[in-house]
Amino acid sequence: MQAVLRAPRFWGTFLTIVALFAVTGPYGTREMMQPAERLGYWLAVHAVTWTIAIGASILADLALKPHLEGPVLRMMLGSLLAALPIGLALVGLDALMRGVPPMLDNVLWRAAQALPLCALFCILTILTLRPEPERRSGGSLLDWPMAEQETAGKRPEQAAAASSPVSPSPALAPAAATSHAVPLLDRLKPEHRAALLRLSVQDHYTEIVTARGRELVLLRFSDALREVGGTPGLQVHRSHWVADAFVADLKREDGRLFVVTRDGGSLPVSRSFQESVRQRFARA
Repeated sequence: MQAVLRAPRFWGTFLTIVALFAVTGPYGTREMMQPAERLGYWLAVHAVTWTIAIGASILADLALKPHLEGPVLRMMLGSLLAALPIGLALVGLDALMRGVPPMLDNVLWRAAQALPLCALFCILTILTLRPEPERRSGGSLLDWPMAEQETAGKRPEQAAAASSPVSPSPALAPAAATSHAVPLLDRLKPEHRAALLRLSVQDHYTEIVTARGRELVLLRFSDALREVGGTPGLQVHRSHWVADAFVADLKREDGRLFVVTRDGGSLPVSRSFQESVRQRFARA
C-alpha cells in the first residue's frame, strides 16, 4: 500500500479522474450540485472506492498466496470481491451527501456498477507495483508473477523473523571486520551492519543479509545492486545477488544450477547468468 501511495502516476490518475467527474457531473450531480459541492462529492466517492478496491486487492494477494498462484489473479479476485462493500459505501455516501434514502436494491445496483471500476483499480495497482525494470522492458502483466514464483522467500510481514542472525563460516569473520564502503548498509539497523553476504527479492522488498543478520528493506532490487559498493560479488539470478566470500560451491539438481552458500543455503542460477557463475565460482 505504501508503494501505491508513493507512486506519482497513481496520484496523477486519481486526480485526473476526480477532476473529470467533477467537471462532467455524471449521475445527475451536475444538475443537483454546485461546482464546489460536486468536487467534494466525487473526491469522497473516489477516495472511498479506490481505498476499498486497492486494499482488497493487496489483502487478497497476501491471504490467497498459499492457495492460488499468480499475484495478478489473486489481486483481481480481491478487487472484484470489493464491489459489494463499495456498493454499500456508495449508498451511505449518497444518503449522507445527496439525501438519497438507503435501500438494499441500491446497494446491489451500485455494486454491479462498481465491478468494471474495481477491475480498473486493480490493473492500476498492478502497474504501480510492478518492478521498474519490467515496466521499462515493456513486459506484459503476466511477466510479473514469474519473478514471484521463482523466488522462494518470505513476505514483508515476516520481517521480524527474518532479522535472525546469520551464522557464517569462520572464513567470513575477517570480512566483517574489514567491510567495504557499502551505501546499502546505511539502510540497515546498526546491529546488522557488517560484511554484505547476499541480496534477494522478497515481493516488493529486498532482503539484505550480512554477517550479523538479515533485514527486509522497501527498495527495488536494481537500486540495491547499485549500492553494494566495492563488495566483490555477482548477480546470479534476476532475484538474487551473492558476495564472492559467501559462495561455498556450485551444484546441479534436476538439471538446474545452484550456488551453495556458506550457511548451507542455495540460490538458483538463471540461464543468462550460468556462464559467468561457472567462470567465477567453479572450483578447479
